[in-house]
Amino acid sequence: MSPGGGAGRSRLTAKPKQVCPHFHGAVELIGRRWAGAILYALTDGPLHFAELKEAVPGMSDSLLSHRLKELEEAGLVRREVQEGGKRVRVSYELTQKGHSLEPVMGGLRDWAREWHRT
Repeated sequence: MSPGGGAGRSRLTAKPKQVCPHFHGAVELIGRRWAGAILYALTDGPLHFAELKEAVPGMSDSLLSHRLKELEEAGLVRREVQEGGKRVRVSYELTQKGHSLEPVMGGLRDWAREWHRT
């Protein structure tokens, strides 16, 4: 066993494996503060801004707005404006690319339930 607890290479004989830049970029995107929680909240379907705030409590309006823009620019979230009457309502939903993260999010949720205690 290696010093890290698992079987593996000797630290003295091999170079460490470089982190895949695609993996690193994805982790940086969904690992930003609140981003993963926003994506998880949207897995059940579209939500309006106020519903997202309720689903992910503790986040300011400006931070939620900023994260939604980042996730939209990354192609994970779609913003839809619904005009009707005096008010304009905006809803957010996962794109196909965003939905493709659902197995990952489910796996992380399962891991967290077993191993992460808050």
